[in-house]
Amino acid sequence: MEQWGGLCCTGAAALYLLSRRTARDVDFLTSATRVDHLKDLESSKVLPSMIIAVSGVVGSETPIKCEHSDILAVILQETAAQHFLKRNWKFSWVQDTAFMLPVSKEVPWFLDDGTGRVIVEGAQSAIGFALTAGAEVLEKPEPSSLLRGTLDYLRGLKMLGIRRVERVLPIGTPLTVVGQTIKDGVGDVKIQKPDQGRPFYVSPIPLDQLISNAGKWSRRFKKASMGLAIVGVIMISMPVIQHILMRTGDLLETRRQQRLLQRRRDADAASNRERAAAGREEVVAEEELENSLDGRSTDDDDLCIICIEHKCDAIFIPCGHMCCCLTCSLMLEGKPCPLCRGGDLVVKVIRN
Repeated sequence: MEQWGGLCCTGAAALYLLSRRTARDVDFLTSATRVDHLKDLESSKVLPSMIIAVSGVVGSETPIKCEHSDILAVILQETAAQHFLKRNWKFSWVQDTAFMLPVSKEVPWFLDDGTGRVIVEGAQSAIGFALTAGAEVLEKPEPSSLLRGTLDYLRGLKMLGIRRVERVLPIGTPLTVVGQTIKDGVGDVKIQKPDQGRPFYVSPIPLDQLISNAGKWSRRFKKASMGLAIVGVIMISMPVIQHILMRTGDLLETRRQQRLLQRRRDADAASNRERAAAGREEVVAEEELENSLDGRSTDDDDLCIICIEHKCDAIFIPCGHMCCCLTCSLMLEGKPCPLCRGGDLVVKVIRN
């Protein structure tokens, strides 16, 4: 993980440097002196070693006529590849290719906008320079002699032909050139690659669009470098982040358990308080009940056990129980004591 993070940070640094370089190119293109008319290059306002931006169409006094496409061009690059069949170790024929040395031609050329000319040198090393496809042909091999054909067959070769591809910079191609001016001995103005490592542009794209495209790429490189740097830092610091997350998780779990334990303690304390309060209420209720029962039993001892309304004022003889009022004892009509069935004589008791 840390290795990938280091690679991401390295890539972010490279993208950042590329964004800075592209931003410098934007500044370079913006600071270039625009020449709207090439005839102005002959004036004293355009000094040698001056960075200018010019536009025009390609022209030449001695253009190259392409052999296969009949295009008039100032730069010609021709690549060739020889195609043939070759016998492999299974004695079957397979197609193969042998590339030949490329051929490159260039003649002196200039940009022309109808008002003047400026000679361009070293365009093939410039930024944005590209050749267009001219022609692509396959040249059939010439008939070989019987001896040569036999020798090729014995060597396991069958010639198919030579494919030639032309890439050219045609006459009349519109171009925008941003570079440094010089003047030769005869007073002609030339534009070439600037010194001090500054960029050189030869492109079919107009200058304003070149500046816009360079600005877009600079912003894209910068954003990509920032994103890649963030990813790299995260990947490098992942072990620390994981350790912090683990410690944070353990701390949160400990606090959660402490809160649960405190809640349980609070619940137990509340339950104990409720039970204690309930116990005190039961004790008070029992005491009140006992007091009420004691008071009632004291009062009930003086009440008649038959009507439970009047106080006892009659005594049975000979048992001596005083448990009825005189009215209820007279209603018994000589019956024995309701408590012991012993005494049957009732005597009224007079209370002071």
